[in-house]
Amino acid sequence: MTVSANVVAALPQYELGAEVGRGGMGVVYAAVHRPLGRAVAVKRLPGVLASDERMSARFAHEARLLARLDHPHIVPVYDYVQDRGEHLLVMEKLDGGTVWSKFTGSGVTPASSCAIGLAMLSGLHAAHGAGVLHLDVKPKNLLFTAGGVLKVADFGISQVVSEGATLVTHGGQVLGTPAYLSPEQALGNPLTPAADVYGAATVLYELLSGRLPFDSGGGALAMIQRHVYQQPRPLIEVPDPLARVIMRGIERDPQARYRNAETFAVDLAAAAAEVFGRDWLLRLGAPVHLSPHVAAAGTRPASGPSVPRETLDIPVRATLVDAPPTPVRLGAETLVPAAQLLAAAAPKPARWFALAAALAAVVMITIPFTVPGRDLPTLDVDLSKPVSVGQGDPATARLAVTAAGITLADVPASPASPAASRLTSTAPPLAFELPGASRWIVGGAAVATVTADGRSTDYSLRPVTHPMISIMGAGSAVLLLFALAYLESILRSLRRRRAGTAAVVAAAPLGFALGVAVWLLPSVLLRHTPDLWPALVCGGLGVAAAVCTAVATRRSALR
Repeated sequence: MTVSANVVAALPQYELGAEVGRGGMGVVYAAVHRPLGRAVAVKRLPGVLASDERMSARFAHEARLLARLDHPHIVPVYDYVQDRGEHLLVMEKLDGGTVWSKFTGSGVTPASSCAIGLAMLSGLHAAHGAGVLHLDVKPKNLLFTAGGVLKVADFGISQVVSEGATLVTHGGQVLGTPAYLSPEQALGNPLTPAADVYGAATVLYELLSGRLPFDSGGGALAMIQRHVYQQPRPLIEVPDPLARVIMRGIERDPQARYRNAETFAVDLAAAAAEVFGRDWLLRLGAPVHLSPHVAAAGTRPASGPSVPRETLDIPVRATLVDAPPTPVRLGAETLVPAAQLLAAAAPKPARWFALAAALAAVVMITIPFTVPGRDLPTLDVDLSKPVSVGQGDPATARLAVTAAGITLADVPASPASPAASRLTSTAPPLAFELPGASRWIVGGAAVATVTADGRSTDYSLRPVTHPMISIMGAGSAVLLLFALAYLESILRSLRRRRAGTAAVVAAAPLGFALGVAVWLLPSVLLRHTPDLWPALVCGGLGVAAAVCTAVATRRSALR
């Protein structure tokens, strides 16, 4: 592409060459400084800078800060020219390619990725100390010199152009790189070095695993929504010490993240030493400038055996190479903060779900105390002895004991004793001996149905022992505690944003168990004859209460 005449006129001491790069934050040309014969790169910044005096002044201030940055892992800025409506940054030209080109080409080994990460964090920390945020950390902004030294490029441009917020068109075209964007930047919240920590951790996640922490489908705006509202996928491709450090770096909450790049680098160096051995960086031969704190962390004794040396030679490549997004041209597009478009997709307020959960719980707890048991003749019996009830022919008589429609025992009558028959002029009551297991199951009350001579009569069978000395009593208490414990575990995971939709689904069966237990335990203690329909109603209310609570907890955690 032909260089603009205005750019040529604004840089009379430079011989402009071909375009070597293009993105949402500007176009890069190769150039040579004629008096010195030094190869440089010239970045032509977005034209919107020229039309906004306030933004132009801010970038002039930012350029002066960038020119003062002197660090082995930062691309130096040689000059800043503001002339003929153009804003031009003259920087060192690096011929070693980018991390992205290497990652998608020959690949990057895990140890090399950690070395890249330490160099990247070293440069970021130096810039943060000078008051400059990057806000567009990505593999394409990490460049190598011909000697293999990594340097971070394009500091501060995104911060000036967008004032720290993420700008998009109404159609969802994003200014910047959504794959590495921190949630607070997407929402337009105040920014700190933790925003660059997030981008750096995302780069490391990708280099170590070959993939991004979130799915990339659905377009740029959908990707930003995932960063704001979803948990990243666990990093399972690397040993646990490295995975813990990276996952902390991509925490959605800035307060839970590393506060600055050097703290991140200290933990990364320690984890790499534990995984690869204390001399891993020396064996790798990577030129990395480390601060004393980071260097000391990388020489701590490992708590376990290191990974075999041959793993240093296994490269990781990108599993999916996305087509580069069409850059947004600021002068031709109407840009709005991404937070305005994200608001439509934000999780709904949790209060309605919380109110629904509370209402369902209150009704569920009330039902066992307000629904009376069936009005039946009462049999207070010692179940360790035969149950004497009813009259009729013992040869055909049967006793069925049920609770909530579940048959607990179905036994025939014991044969009548001839001696007992001679002692009374009337027919003796029928005797039924319950199986041993049934005696321990029944607690509180159960329905005893006696069938004799073609007639059936229902009774309320009440053991004389304490209701809790039964499987119905003790079992309902255990079920209640079990359901409550597991529901609390699910809610805790949702509050910490370590679970998603699957946890909400898992709350449903636990809620049903909780509802049944809430109905059964009071029924046993009150000695109500249990019926099936209150159990199902309480179980359904338990499902509603548990699911609504889980949804409310998840939405509260996401906001």
